[in-house]
Amino acid sequence: MRRVHTLIPGSPCRVAQGRRIEPATRATSCAQRDVKSIVSKRRISFDARKRSVHSTLACLLAVLIAIARPALADGAPVQVLRIGTSGDYAPFSIATDAEPAFRGLDIAVAEAFAHEHGYTIEWVPFVWRDLSTDFKAGRFDVVMSGVTVRADRSALGRFSVPVMNSGAVLIYRTQGLDPEQTPAVTLGDFNQARMRIAVNQGGHLEWVTRAHFQHATIMPIADNGEVRQQLIDGHADAIVTDTLEAPHWLHGLTRAALLGPWTQDRKAYWFRSELADLARRFDAWMLAREADGTLANLRREAVGNQRHLTTAEPVNALLAAMDERLTLMPWVAESKRAGGIAIEDLEQEQRVLEVAVRKVNAAADRRRREPPTALAVRDFYRAQITAAKHIQRATLVHEITMTATAADLSSVLRPALMRIGERIAELVVTLGRLHEPADLAQYVSLAVHERGLSSPIVSELTRTMAALFSTARVQASP
Repeated sequence: MRRVHTLIPGSPCRVAQGRRIEPATRATSCAQRDVKSIVSKRRISFDARKRSVHSTLACLLAVLIAIARPALADGAPVQVLRIGTSGDYAPFSIATDAEPAFRGLDIAVAEAFAHEHGYTIEWVPFVWRDLSTDFKAGRFDVVMSGVTVRADRSALGRFSVPVMNSGAVLIYRTQGLDPEQTPAVTLGDFNQARMRIAVNQGGHLEWVTRAHFQHATIMPIADNGEVRQQLIDGHADAIVTDTLEAPHWLHGLTRAALLGPWTQDRKAYWFRSELADLARRFDAWMLAREADGTLANLRREAVGNQRHLTTAEPVNALLAAMDERLTLMPWVAESKRAGGIAIEDLEQEQRVLEVAVRKVNAAADRRRREPPTALAVRDFYRAQITAAKHIQRATLVHEITMTATAADLSSVLRPALMRIGERIAELVVTLGRLHEPADLAQYVSLAVHERGLSSPIVSELTRTMAALFSTARVQASP
């Protein structure tokens, strides 16, 4: 049976319904888990250790307050937020034998959001190979476990603004290699049938590993925590992780080296598609917490003092949303190929432009800000349409790359594009109070560099985005 863990705003305690009261730690819930059951039964257990009399009395007082005040100050009832998390992916979601409670960056972000908005968190553990199935079955409201933004996931739900960036890397043993006699090792050296590469089963990293090492022997491991052990025990010649988890895996690992990254990935929170209002509130909270330094502090606590991109800053968040939209274009192209539909549909493009203007205006009304001019909005979205058609045409030059029947244009892909478009509209409005970055062209180029766009298209994206800053500021001036 799943347990519900109540975070009482302003209190150091949580209440597990039907259980006794336990003090809360900074980034954990009352759920105490046996790590062996993470892979097998995924059951949550509770720490039965005795607490001090003072802690118990303090928590008891908090419960009495909660009973006397079942609703928030504004009259809204306390709501349960079901959050999927894995507990096996540092630095985002971690649980071990020594510390069985969930902890990590995404756990801390979830608890901070719940604390400010009065949510009760229900942690729902999952295994990566079942994530998409569980998501479609409605087991979670949101997944917070270092989830990578990817086209197939965008088609199923809606992502938040990113929390961090990462990239896939390969770790291999250097034992027996003489650096003076052995040529420089490359990723291509591992794309051979005799090479055994272990990777977390069912996650994004298995997906990119199979795409990049098509000739190697891929070893999917159900428990992400066991992937590293495959290298230690000599069962694998190399293992795949990412730039954020790699420092944890390299710690204490002698005679090992790292290659990569060879991908540019974004980590974000994956909401059910119908939870538009919740996702919008969460994005606004992320932007505010990036601005006041809260997210920077949480990143620092989770991954150390190295500098990380402020991914939830408006410019970076907008570019991430634009790029997410473009990742769906090969899917759109394959759907059009299967249905015999032309790449260019001028009437549909005009509808998209008009909807974009309405969405931006609605977002401006919600934020009580002046929107950019309709001309500037249309130009910006038209530049995105041009980029999208470029990718679609490039896709159709090659043979079929995916099953288009699983991504119907009308019922799956266009709704997904609309969801991303809504986030773009919200972020466009935030630019009005900012100054255009001096190196905006570099920002845009780096954000979309994996999409194969031509220089004129990237330049047009930059020009039309820059216009959003200037027109919004002019309209906002007295």
